[in-house]
Amino acid sequence: MKRYILIGAGPAGVRAAETLRDEDPLSSITLLGGEPGEPYARMAIPYILTGAIDEAGARQRKTQDYLRNLRVDYLNRRAKQVVPGADGGRVTLDDGTVLDYDRLLVATGSSPTLPPVPGTDQPGVTTCWTLEDARRIADRLHPGTRVVMLGAGFVAGVCMKSLIQTGAKLTVIAGRAGQILRSMMTPVGSRMLQRWLEGKGVDVVTTGRTQRIDAGPRLVMDVRTIDADLVILATGVHPNVDFLDGTGVRIDSGIIVDDHMRTNVAGIYAAGDVAQGLDFTTGEWVVHALQPTATEHGRIAGLNMAGQDVRYRGSLSMNVLDTAGLISHTFGLWQGKEGGEVVEIADEKAYLYTRLCFDGEMLVGAINIGHPDHVGAIRGLIQSRRHLGPWRDRLLRNPELVMDAFVDLTSRR
Repeated sequence: MKRYILIGAGPAGVRAAETLRDEDPLSSITLLGGEPGEPYARMAIPYILTGAIDEAGARQRKTQDYLRNLRVDYLNRRAKQVVPGADGGRVTLDDGTVLDYDRLLVATGSSPTLPPVPGTDQPGVTTCWTLEDARRIADRLHPGTRVVMLGAGFVAGVCMKSLIQTGAKLTVIAGRAGQILRSMMTPVGSRMLQRWLEGKGVDVVTTGRTQRIDAGPRLVMDVRTIDADLVILATGVHPNVDFLDGTGVRIDSGIIVDDHMRTNVAGIYAAGDVAQGLDFTTGEWVVHALQPTATEHGRIAGLNMAGQDVRYRGSLSMNVLDTAGLISHTFGLWQGKEGGEVVEIADEKAYLYTRLCFDGEMLVGAINIGHPDHVGAIRGLIQSRRHLGPWRDRLLRNPELVMDAFVDLTSRR
């Protein structure tokens, strides 16, 4: 009877537990969750803030006693140390408990990176990452609440809609980059999204540096001072890997894995936001902080931990963001590929934007704002690696024909 330990109860860890139980009915499976309560979906937090769902609605699996019925031992503990051995190893938990394993999965995700300014521990200052964060925010959130969002990347973008919907008076600090959502959007798209937010009453600050956060809380910049009822820190994330110190596991932007989700240390696998997995579009190894990617990582890791030989084909980098009602998507190499061609068309007044990026006759990246009917076609053309033939030149002349291209090319199978 094999002993499996899964560190991290996010989508990757839960899916791995399910897969292992299917593949190895007699095994011992222990799932470690570092937060109180049942495993939940972090992407549900914005819906909790608006009251669209309660905390129970954020649970990953709705059935009562789901993990117990699956015969998974679920512990609300954090791993403090991993000591690998020649055949398995052991994990020490934060309460001193030591667990032995034959196969170990690291699916610990990431944590918010705090900005390097004094005052991040002031009352009224929080991140927006956990259920406990959601509770702190909800306690202060009501119509007219003065909220300052420090950071304007994807994490901030996910939270903005909820804050606006609750009637908060929102100020977003874009930082030194001077561009919101810079990690997933061209300047054209960012400018469009910023104007949309400003139309919703959001004050977007694109100049100046944050110097500190004073009691109040009060955000002090070199160009202005902003009084607030709540300051939300959304300045990025980092992988949760400290407990792997001394194991020899290779870590870059995340834990480096192969196409079976194995690390370089025997018996240790990694999955989800903490893993540097295969990018379907580029063939490179990158961190894709996406729930569908995490779920598939967990499935593939579980199969291989149980003794199967299943290769991971890679994930398509795809971000979907609802910016206060304006939907945007980015796919694959949206920045463009060196030597490839790029075409874009924008109607900024109508909040419509399409950008297509090509590598020869293949579509390898795209940005889409305001055209939800194009999403499936763009994703299908990229993932299928379909050669566009004459359609490439047509799309370079008019990128709005992407749906026509998809329908025509797929009908020829």
